[in-house]
Amino acid sequence: MKVWIPHDQGLQLLGDVPSGVTVELAARPDGLPSDPAGVRFWVPPFLAQAESASLAAKMPDLEVVQLLSAGADAWVGKLPEGMLLCDARGVHDSPTAEWVITAILAYVRAFPAFVRAQARGEWAYADHTPTDELAGKRVLIVGAGSIGAALAARLAPFEVSVTNVARTARPDQGVYGVNELPTLLPHHDVVVLIVPLTDQTRGLVDARFLAAMPDGALLVNGARGPVVDTDALVAELATGRLAAAADVTEPEPLPAGHPLWSMPNFLLTPHVGGSVRGLLARGYKLVGEQLRRFTAGEPLINQVKDGY
Repeated sequence: MKVWIPHDQGLQLLGDVPSGVTVELAARPDGLPSDPAGVRFWVPPFLAQAESASLAAKMPDLEVVQLLSAGADAWVGKLPEGMLLCDARGVHDSPTAEWVITAILAYVRAFPAFVRAQARGEWAYADHTPTDELAGKRVLIVGAGSIGAALAARLAPFEVSVTNVARTARPDQGVYGVNELPTLLPHHDVVVLIVPLTDQTRGLVDARFLAAMPDGALLVNGARGPVVDTDALVAELATGRLAAAADVTEPEPLPAGHPLWSMPNFLLTPHVGGSVRGLLARGYKLVGEQLRRFTAGEPLINQVKDGY
């Protein structure tokens, strides 16, 4: 049985490889290491684009596609019937939660303005005008999965109140349903998006959603670009009523000349929320565990169903 992985470091990070398994390095679709026949377990490159999914159809024996990303939107509905798709739930909890915390703190403490002033050689806020602060804020986390839980735990020391929203309500856990957003949004200062991109979440943040947020609120998108209606966001930010921070955009990358580039109330990072030095170690630990389950005939975790 053959297994394809995209990183040479993975050969050491996988841990014990079951007997009879050959692991080969397949870093690029245009440089395959051997005949695709016999590959039963495939790990595509991290953040591989949708066109990579077409390679699965050329692997006649492929049974499992194990992603290194938490999001599976580029793969859902694009694999042959019967093929098992698994995401990397848990691998990105820490770095993505860190990114969200950083984005919130950077914005409320006015770091983007300070950076722009530094580039101009100006000593900003010489009159000691106070910035905003995170303490006392009401934070709404839209996406009560493992990343959302990691984020809530990291927010706890900052003296904020946290409300969690999921696809369906879990009253026994204090989690609201997404259908309750219209009544929740007006009462939160920071709204964080940590949801997978599905038919249900595409365009979730539209003009009505943004209008329901209170004056001065901050929208933080750590999910996927198409979760937010870009035109609606631009229109709302142009009024100065809201602010936003995003690691993802639609389109992505953001094209030259797009109005979001120059908006002072918009903070952007280039889809780096999960790109940290510990990614491969955590990712291949999961891959190794999944591979050992697969060869032992045990059920795999993180199976993607209905986009989740």
